[in-house]
Amino acid sequence: MLAAELHCHSSLSYDGRDPVDLLLGQAEAVGLDAIAVTDHDEIDASLEAAERAPEYGLIAIPGLEVSTAAGHVLALGVTEAVPSGLSFGETLGRVRDLGGIAVVPHPFQESRSGVLAHISRDDLTAADAIEVYNSRLLTGRANRQAERFAKLREMPMTAGSDAHISEMVGQAVTRIDAAERSVDAILDAIRDGRTTVEGRRTPWRISFRQAAGGVKRRVKNRFYSFL
Repeated sequence: MLAAELHCHSSLSYDGRDPVDLLLGQAEAVGLDAIAVTDHDEIDASLEAAERAPEYGLIAIPGLEVSTAAGHVLALGVTEAVPSGLSFGETLGRVRDLGGIAVVPHPFQESRSGVLAHISRDDLTAADAIEVYNSRLLTGRANRQAERFAKLREMPMTAGSDAHISEMVGQAVTRIDAAERSVDAILDAIRDGRTTVEGRRTPWRISFRQAAGGVKRRVKNRFYSFL
């Protein structure tokens, strides 16, 4: 079984803080086997992580968190960015055309761009997997809803820390029964549902700090865009 972090952000995300080397170093320190850097609508840091991961004894799954017209979708196993703003169905098609899998993170959290605010539950089943444990939780209700949904419909399940600072990488882990240590084998295992999930809550003070940092960076970026 491989231990993987499938949802984290680098400084390339508008609300991320740390460079790739700190994310990889943390993943190595907590004993992970694989990591996916999934920046918001950006892929360069993830490609850098894929290139440098062997230095840390890791497998890095290239990908990104795509802002669809309905909400967020993790595109795992792609080596080029999927455009933002497409419909949910079109985004899934683009991800698969690029050889990747589409995982829906925090689907029941409307305040964090969960897709169920804009698509039906039947449409959600078109995804390859659902993130049923996200470490950035308040009550855990949305995670429980996602897990019940996935189990009822026999959908593959993943977990992710959704870390925006390196210290939180590995707060949530997807255990993957992969045939070998490779990106393709990991993607195949997730598609087949050969996963188990575990996780710990991101401390509220850190979640608040991450959110506040994201707001500051968004305001700063908008200010400079007008110059």
